[in-house]
Amino acid sequence: MPTTTIGTPLPSRSKPVHSDKSQNLNRLPRLVPRKKAPPQQNPLPAPPTPRLNPPVDPRNLHFHEPTRRILSPHDYKLFQASSTYNLVLSFIFSLSEAAADKKISSIYQDTIPDVIEHVLSVLSAVEETINRCPPADQGGSRFGNPSFRDFLDAIASQRSSWHSLLGVPSSPAVAEVSTYFQNSFGNRARIDYGSGHELNFLMWLLCLNRLSILPPATFPGLALLVFPRYIKLMRTIQSTYYLEPAGSHGVWGLDDYHFLPFLFGASQLLHHPYIRPLSIHNELVLEEEGDEYIYLDMVRETMASKSVKGLKWTQPMLDDISGAKNWEKVEQGMRRMFVKEVLGKLPVMQHFLFGSLLPAAEGMSREEEVGVKPEEEEHEGGEVMVEDGGVKHVHRNDAWGDCCGIKIPSTVAAAQEAKKKGEEDSFRRIPFD
Repeated sequence: MPTTTIGTPLPSRSKPVHSDKSQNLNRLPRLVPRKKAPPQQNPLPAPPTPRLNPPVDPRNLHFHEPTRRILSPHDYKLFQASSTYNLVLSFIFSLSEAAADKKISSIYQDTIPDVIEHVLSVLSAVEETINRCPPADQGGSRFGNPSFRDFLDAIASQRSSWHSLLGVPSSPAVAEVSTYFQNSFGNRARIDYGSGHELNFLMWLLCLNRLSILPPATFPGLALLVFPRYIKLMRTIQSTYYLEPAGSHGVWGLDDYHFLPFLFGASQLLHHPYIRPLSIHNELVLEEEGDEYIYLDMVRETMASKSVKGLKWTQPMLDDISGAKNWEKVEQGMRRMFVKEVLGKLPVMQHFLFGSLLPAAEGMSREEEVGVKPEEEEHEGGEVMVEDGGVKHVHRNDAWGDCCGIKIPSTVAAAQEAKKKGEEDSFRRIPFD
């Protein structure tokens, strides 16, 4: 025992006693590996491709000029349960599947059918018509150019001869089929363009399919030659006549005008060895591969037409989709979006036209029965009374409408006006970025 200098023993120091509770508090917790969360499953499965029925013998059809038949929510429900609805879905999805894993240039490796060449020549003739109908001077205005109406009149005067070249069998058949073609380039009264006009172009091709002019063997050429040619033609029309986007509510947020290029384009890239959804942010990939893949070309064009740099600011939905794991997820999402946001939207589908090739279901309303003029005769270009609590679908030039929103100029028009002022290379910065 230790002692002091004078021999007095020191008191012994006992070790402090710790309770089990204090020992547990000082002990590090055991590290348990976190379980991997199960992958989230989309509750809504991707819609399958319905069977494409063979065409009906045209001798059994009574051709007539197509008209609107979706004039009430009841009409719309009848349409959704009809064979025409399945026919539209089957044709669009069949074209998308025909583009799967194919470059645009791969189509040229095979012999292109003569009818595809004829369709392409019709689109070239439409482009030549633009040169004969130059835009009027608008004094810097970025809204729709009234010369667009002269362009549509010139198209109407030539469409019969163009359809005879394609082999449409009779004058009544030409009158029916060409109506879809005429409505593929925009609305005459509003001078705007949207997904409904894009759908009309596909319905024009579907009518030619129903007449056995465009059989399934031509589907790869339609998806990868004809449709991209139409998109490029529409870019020229949009930039020449300053077509306004048909609606300002941003229904899908992919592009101001188009939707279906993203469906067909995602199908092209389904199993690509190195291009991923995130690659749309790589400008080198867009530059090198944009001519081969529709999706990349659309992103490239979208970025070039905006005055703000960055998809997260201009097209946030495209930016979000780029985080998908693979192109299969993107393609399935585009299918769901087409069914929900195009075929599933009454403001879009109440402009859909029905004839003998795309017949209306039994019990659907007729324009003359409900006192509605044909759309081309209406001053506002599409006012329809929807019989649901008196809700109207109105296009107004100076205020809000029920489906089309406030009248806004297109970004294409803004870009063109900037070029005239020598400002095309400048980007407008987002505040605080």
